[in-house]
Amino acid sequence: VQLQASGGGLVQPGGSLTLSCEVSGLTLDYHAIGWFRQVPENAREDVSCIRSTDGSTTYVDSVKGRFTTSRDISKNTVYLQMNSLKPEDMGLYYCAVRRLPSTGKLGCRSMVYWGKGTQVTVSS
Repeated sequence: VQLQASGGGLVQPGGSLTLSCEVSGLTLDYHAIGWFRQVPENAREDVSCIRSTDGSTTYVDSVKGRFTTSRDISKNTVYLQMNSLKPEDMGLYYCAVRRLPSTGKLGCRSMVYWGKGTQVTVSS
């Protein structure tokens, strides 16, 4: 299983970026896919989580209303649309996936497969 994250870059405060996470080696039929970010010397932070079955989502409070995660099952790809970016959004963004539990409950803990990160820099 491989996850390929892309779409990072340099953007000014207030700008937008869309990250993509293309998954290969498994079909996103019953999975939770999360986006995470990390800056040096800080713990990795959960950003968002999406359930592949119905597109239900959760977000960390700091990005609610600005970030949107979505999935395209036909492309086995998950996206993170980031608007109104702030300097504190800067970091290395990772995507990860795990199979949903039998209950189907959405959650992005104990992720199994991780991609390499894509850097997001927010600076004027």
